[in-house]
Amino acid sequence: MDSSAIYTLLILIPIFFLNPTLSLEYPEELINGIHLGPINDGPLSSPPKSRTVAFPPSPTLNFPPLVPALFVLGDSTVDCGTNNFLGTLARADRLPYGRDFDTHHPTGRFCNGRIPVDYLALRLGLPFVPTYLGQTGSIEDMIQGLNYASAGAGIIFSSGSELGQHISLVQQIQQVMDTFQQFIMSMGEDEAYDLVSKSIFYISIGTNDYIHYYLRNVSSVQSLYLPWSFNQFLAHTMKLEIKNLYNANVRNVVVMGLAPIGCAPYYLWLHNRKNGQCVEMINNMVLEFNFAMRFTVEELTKELPDANIIFCDAFEGSMDIIKNNDRYGFNVTDDACCGLGRHRGWIMCISPDMACNNTSNHIWWDQFHPTDAVNEILADNVWSGLHTSMCYPMNLEDMIAQNAK
Repeated sequence: MDSSAIYTLLILIPIFFLNPTLSLEYPEELINGIHLGPINDGPLSSPPKSRTVAFPPSPTLNFPPLVPALFVLGDSTVDCGTNNFLGTLARADRLPYGRDFDTHHPTGRFCNGRIPVDYLALRLGLPFVPTYLGQTGSIEDMIQGLNYASAGAGIIFSSGSELGQHISLVQQIQQVMDTFQQFIMSMGEDEAYDLVSKSIFYISIGTNDYIHYYLRNVSSVQSLYLPWSFNQFLAHTMKLEIKNLYNANVRNVVVMGLAPIGCAPYYLWLHNRKNGQCVEMINNMVLEFNFAMRFTVEELTKELPDANIIFCDAFEGSMDIIKNNDRYGFNVTDDACCGLGRHRGWIMCISPDMACNNTSNHIWWDQFHPTDAVNEILADNVWSGLHTSMCYPMNLEDMIAQNAK
């Protein structure tokens, strides 16, 4: 363990001992992606000038793209490096993050390797999607898609704000609109609208609204909203934002539900769970949110002509992996690969020495994020339901086939 990691541990350990509930105030990305070097406190709109951006290469593609582009919005589940450019503790720009990625270097992905949208990009015949804040502004950089996702971001604007800078869903939507304006100015309105209407938009967000907001009881939210009312509020907000995208000519949208965060190593540690028993109270809230979002997607499909919107239940797909772990080759279902404490859920992943040697048999990479092996399975399910059906009313492959008719 290097000296900077040891120094951080010496600071964190007495804090956790003195106030173990403090980790509820700084969970997920802080625990997973703490950055020990200098951070950028500048505006959200532009990356620091001193940083040299090098996008990871994509594997060689042997067929033409099935769609023009893939655009990604969300949180740390799909952040590919946005937060590398922000003044935040929610960063994954140091090893062991990225150790099993194609380049074997950290890219800002909160995983040991690829995230789900990497696998889907390859299925679509597209390169890995670069982060919006990392592109140069040329149309060539943006024409096949951009990733706006930001670790710590939520549907609620202030979710995750205690971690520092992040780009909320509303801000990401604004960045999408700015991108569309650049397309219009560069290629003309008709061609830009055609590109947007034929592209895929992938949205994965909502986890931080529980971890960083509702479960922390920010602004006494639990006294104002019962879980079901809070879920309805989030789903309604998502509905409005998807309509904003539709009004900008977006037609193909994949909405990801939430994974079973009650099974994450952090909450197993916090609630002193034994034998990998998940925290049902938290998972019940996730189930309610997913139910509300699936119903919302059904409503949007009826309300918006020519819209193709699918809902993919990450809870359903993840629980299939957990319950049938032997079939998928996972023999460690409750412990994270990287971390310290019971279930490796107590102290954050901050050093390569804290990580396990074999990631492929672990479901969880760190306190809150799955390994790339799990991400690949979930991506296969989004694409075709290869392992289990989790997308409604169709999977992504069917959506593309339907559009081709």
